[in-house]
Amino acid sequence: MINSKSLLIGLLAGGAVSAVATLLSTPKAGKELRTDVKTKSNEAVRYVSNLRTEGVDLKEQITKTSKEGAALIKELSTDIKESIESWKKTVEPHQKNIQKYLTQIEESLKELEEKTKSQTDQ
Repeated sequence: MINSKSLLIGLLAGGAVSAVATLLSTPKAGKELRTDVKTKSNEAVRYVSNLRTEGVDLKEQITKTSKEGAALIKELSTDIKESIESWKKTVEPHQKNIQKYLTQIEESLKELEEKTKSQTDQ
């Protein structure tokens, strides 16, 4: 069995040796390393803050654009309806004339058929 006391001493010694090795192999001094970490964390905070601000700006721009698009579509729809109504009013009198002419043509054809039929019967 392993003695628990010697295991604990081994773990503590290993931790101490690894801490010393890490400190000795670090390319920068502790103070310099802490300064770099603080600088990088400040940069990260500014970056996240900028992202948040840009995200809010983007959201506002999308909202504004969608409202403008909805208004534009509504206006376009109204213009199209007005154009169709105007076209109907312009075409309607001509439709009546065309139907009138078609009726006259039908009557003329009937008269022609009757004349032709009466001439063939004779």
